Amino acid sequence: MNKVFRKIAHRTSEYVGNAWAFLLAVALIAGWLVSGPLFGFSDTWQLVINTTTTIVTFLMVFLIQNTQNRDAKVLQLKLDELLRAVEAARNTFVDLEDLSDEELERLQREFVRLRQKLDQEARKPSRDAPNEEAGEIEERAAPQPEG
Repeated sequence: MNKVFRKIAHRTSEYVGNAWAFLLAVALIAGWLVSGPLFGFSDTWQLVINTTTTIVTFLMVFLIQNTQNRDAKVLQLKLDELLRAVEAARNTFVDLEDLSDEELERLQREFVRLRQKLDQEARKPSRDAPNEEAGEIEERAAPQPEG
């Protein structure tokens, strides 16, 4: 069941995510608008577009969510692999998606502080760069955050 749904979701996202699908949707809406005078702008005429768009939107929510979940998992696995492969990286970051919101906010504040510290260090005059005002800026390696 999951395999079939995944294939359907993937194919559908490819079809509806291109310019031709958008143009088809615009053409359908234009056709519906043009047909308004033929049907006297009746309640049934309005109900057709309302029902159609509601059904399509309802189904697309599930397909889009499935595609986004899959893409997020793939991206997370790739990032996990990079963290494992880079010796200087903190391997404790591999499963960040399992942390609570409070723990994620704490880590974010840690990186904000680290960035501010690096910015302050970058503004200090360097002994190794005698002509810093003329555009020579020393690139500094980011120190490893504590933890």
